[in-house]
Amino acid sequence: MELSDPIHKFIEELETKDISEERKTVLQPLADYIISKNKNKKTVQLNFICTHNSRRSHLAQVWAQTMAEYFRIKNIACYSGGTEATAVYPMVVEALENAGFKISKESGGNNPVYKISFSKTDPPIFAFSKKYDNEANPTTNFAAIMTCSQADTGCPFVAGSEKRISIMYEDPKISDGTAQQLQVYKERSEQIASEMKYVFSQVNF
Repeated sequence: MELSDPIHKFIEELETKDISEERKTVLQPLADYIISKNKNKKTVQLNFICTHNSRRSHLAQVWAQTMAEYFRIKNIACYSGGTEATAVYPMVVEALENAGFKISKESGGNNPVYKISFSKTDPPIFAFSKKYDNEANPTTNFAAIMTCSQADTGCPFVAGSEKRISIMYEDPKISDGTAQQLQVYKERSEQIASEMKYVFSQVNF
């Protein structure tokens, strides 16, 4: 296993048995897409999209890439984007650090770049807020995974995507500025991690 030890331990302790059958139905198209691409020996490109590319889409990108490594599924490349660019929200960084990721800020300004390391051998993820069609993201042969209802409604067509999948998550932003903020971001990160673990366990079945 090439994951860092803290992340490996965190994933081992994640429960997927509590995911409802209704939610599994929502997640299945993503698993099916990955399985289909794998069978055809094609690289799987996943672009997780939310309105501001600041919270849910980054959590989904990071956890999906990490689960691919955990299950030793090759040729998976995960990305994220928004319908507009803002900045990665700091509580997302904190939630991931608390799960065992090593994160450093590579640049400052209004839209910092973070280096997120999860593996002893795989390259890190460079996270910053960007539009879904940013040059850092794929332009063809990718699945667009919509992680919020606003992006799902406002972006009915994602140019270049070969599959569009809706996997909605409640926005942890509702807790910003409250005493519950840390707990809410932790819960959202763990929910996304658990569901990505379930998805990739289906691929590796």
